[in-house]
Amino acid sequence: MPLNLEPVQSRFRPTTNYEDAFADELEAVYGRGVHDLPGVVAALNATGVRPPDGADWTEETFTRELARLGAKEDR
Repeated sequence: MPLNLEPVQSRFRPTTNYEDAFADELEAVYGRGVHDLPGVVAALNATGVRPPDGADWTEETFTRELARLGAKEDR
């Protein structure tokens, strides 16, 4: 069975400042060797990047935000 990939890195719009900041910070966290969910959430909370509601990150808000940002956009 062939694997069907859904590309989401090419968006139909430019990324927002929030999306850029979130991606940069997440890349930095991973670059420091933090890969477990609790560690990533704690590392993000130590930064100035917050979820859209402005609260602290939780495991739930982090995974929900990744799903939202990774969802296929309608044209």
